[in-house]
Amino acid sequence: MSHPIKAQEFLSDPAKAKWHDETLWFVRDKRDTITKTIPEWEQLRDLASQIKDNVLANLDRYLVEFEQKAKANNIHVHWAADAEEHNHIVLGILRQHDCKAIVKSKSILTEECHLNPFLEKNGVEVVDTDLGERIVQFLNQPPSHIVLPAIHLKKRDISEIFHEKLQTEKGNEDPSYLTQAARVHLREKFLSAKVAITGVNFGIAETGEFVVCTNEGNADMGVHLADVQIACMGIEKIIPRRRDLGVFLRILARSATGQPVTNYNSHFRSPAPGKQMHIILVDNGRTDQLAREKFKNSLKCIRCGACMNTCPIYRRSGGFSYGSVVPGPIGSILSPGLDLKKYSSLPFASTLCGSCSDVCPVKINIHEQLYEWRQEITKEQGANAKSISMKIANGIFSTPFAYKISGKMLRGALKILPEAITYSSLNTWGKQRDLPEVPKESFKDWYKKNRK
Repeated sequence: MSHPIKAQEFLSDPAKAKWHDETLWFVRDKRDTITKTIPEWEQLRDLASQIKDNVLANLDRYLVEFEQKAKANNIHVHWAADAEEHNHIVLGILRQHDCKAIVKSKSILTEECHLNPFLEKNGVEVVDTDLGERIVQFLNQPPSHIVLPAIHLKKRDISEIFHEKLQTEKGNEDPSYLTQAARVHLREKFLSAKVAITGVNFGIAETGEFVVCTNEGNADMGVHLADVQIACMGIEKIIPRRRDLGVFLRILARSATGQPVTNYNSHFRSPAPGKQMHIILVDNGRTDQLAREKFKNSLKCIRCGACMNTCPIYRRSGGFSYGSVVPGPIGSILSPGLDLKKYSSLPFASTLCGSCSDVCPVKINIHEQLYEWRQEITKEQGANAKSISMKIANGIFSTPFAYKISGKMLRGALKILPEAITYSSLNTWGKQRDLPEVPKESFKDWYKKNRK
């Protein structure tokens, strides 16, 4: 997986790339506007970061406490070491209830575990009920953004998809009309599903309850109509106390979409009479990341997507260019921990400008971790064209005579070399850039002549 190659595909449509960039910056601007209305915003960020520090330092204790309290609330608690175990647990529950169709609300964890294709392979129909998720599901695509799954699509694209899948009026791009069509389509799925699957935004160790945040109410609709709820939760989503929840609910939606709070913050503490509630606590590489001192802070992430909305690389290259479930800056520090070879290009897909760290509501030092991953990847890869060229450059820049001679040679060469050579396939930097006009002399030569 090469981010530069995938990014080039996205940039092949300049108009769409520009629209994508501007749309996400609009969301970032909304975030900036609403956070300025909270005088204690930075104190909230500090507090959220400190709570997460406490969680990571005592994760084992909080998980055990959560399990004990959840069981006391009549919730079935399952543990999954990896994605495969998670998927088999879900399938086992479905078979126990003879369930052939489920409704699922937005869950990055189930995307991470590739639950949909696994269940479909085993004869279970999966319907994603979040509108954006349903749109990309129609296209057999993963989400391109963790909060705005279909941000890479325009109204015209969605109109065409709905005309094909839901037989809506051809060419009708009215958002209200398309949303109503989706509502009618999904209502039937809600009414017929025996089992509803949700993600989890926060698990509360103190009470054994968990909280799901949505803007569409689809999680509530699925859970209340179904006989069985399965909640899928990464082990890092634990917070110690219910009172801590207020801190995170104040920063989550403001950071994600620039709104004061998500429309629905649903607390699930115990199943309704005659129903079942299951929660699956999933590791899938999280304890490995926790053991990496330089990178463990990435587990503080509350999946708001603010780092993506501000990142100049993500905005201009699209989510699919990352090839990972969680794209953008945060994904670029999480993914190499899962597969260093596959995702080795992602930490380099950054300007290291630090804007991602500036907007992170839990103060993850994202740009510093990207830099650290670059060091790790360079060590792992050993000698290659880039490292050899850097060593050569180091020798030239550290030797005044070599620097002077090479400068003269390159200035002369660039004046006579044809563009076919200067901008050959070896010069990836020159694909969308022109070299500046070659100066007649070096600054040092100019300075000597003009020095007074």
